[in-house]
Amino acid sequence: MKADFVERVRARLAGSAITAATVADAIRDEAGGVVGDKDVLDALHLLRNEFVGAGPLEPLLRSPGVTDVLVAGPRSVWVDGPAGLRRTEVSFPDEPAVRRLAQRLALSAGRRLDDAQPYVDAWLENVRMHAVLPPIAPDGTCLSLRVLRPAVHTLDALRELGTVEQQGADLLRAVVAARLAFVIVGGTGSGKTTLLAAMLGCVPAAERIVSVEDAGELQPSHPQFVRLVARPPNIEGAGEVTVRDLVRQALRMRPDRLVVGEVRGPEVVELLTALNTGHDGGAGTLHANSPAEVPARFEALAALGGLGRAALHSQLAAAVQVVLFMRRDGETRRLAEVGVLERAGDLVRVSPAWRPGERLYARTNLENLLAERGVRAPWD
Repeated sequence: MKADFVERVRARLAGSAITAATVADAIRDEAGGVVGDKDVLDALHLLRNEFVGAGPLEPLLRSPGVTDVLVAGPRSVWVDGPAGLRRTEVSFPDEPAVRRLAQRLALSAGRRLDDAQPYVDAWLENVRMHAVLPPIAPDGTCLSLRVLRPAVHTLDALRELGTVEQQGADLLRAVVAARLAFVIVGGTGSGKTTLLAAMLGCVPAAERIVSVEDAGELQPSHPQFVRLVARPPNIEGAGEVTVRDLVRQALRMRPDRLVVGEVRGPEVVELLTALNTGHDGGAGTLHANSPAEVPARFEALAALGGLGRAALHSQLAAAVQVVLFMRRDGETRRLAEVGVLERAGDLVRVSPAWRPGERLYARTNLENLLAERGVRAPWD
């Protein structure tokens, strides 16, 4: 294919609305009968990949089960999913093609990506993107796309998938019925949001749930589920609406239960305050490698919001009762542990109360928490 022909078509498309139709029209106009049919078809394929959707990555993003598409170079495209991380046959013509795709996706999300701003974190319609340009990434443009699939499973469906066993599912229903505030923790891709959506589906229909998220992943089966979704700044750096802003707005919307899809910043201060002022039964997810790390993670996030260590532990002890730990082992995502928050002097710790097939020392404390709310433990 003639490189100058492709460049002429690219120049013709500059500044116009890019669609499959406009790409085809530009190719026909530039061809003018002097370019062979094969060159026209090759150019159409190349330019549609460059200007429409996610280009050559689009089939990967649409593939069922794919959770992440990772580009580390023109010929280094990987996907993550149920079978784990694997290399694909997809490739780009060269490094500039990867850069152009990253810049176009950033622009469509209203963000800037260039030499002056060589990295970006942005939300597309159902994809979270992150990109880094050279020379920050010396081996070439790095592009990471996280596919946001709606979390719609029920607890019964998760039990059939092996994510929770029968007693674990009964325990989760008891936690929801008792209106205990809980946090679901685990690593990336461990199934935290999926479990949260399933538990919210167990909330009585007469209760109003208001959820705050960075991206709209939660879609529980519930008649009174209200979603608020944060908004990043536009290309001029204006118009940002943070999760912290939305937590404050959610408190004015008469929630029976307040949910933060993922606690990742200073909004933890507003969340804990809300849970300490009558909004019991709240929930959220948190990145942590184990239940024991939860207090330290809360400390770090609360510091971003100006809350000191002693005040954080005091509020945390009164606001959150239960920690649910999700673990990913290869293709399997499962509820590995349930813990309860307990005071240890002036601090808070997470004590293990339940694991599949085990009786742990803090189980009695969990039974008492449920009994105080008039709910029996599933093993009682």
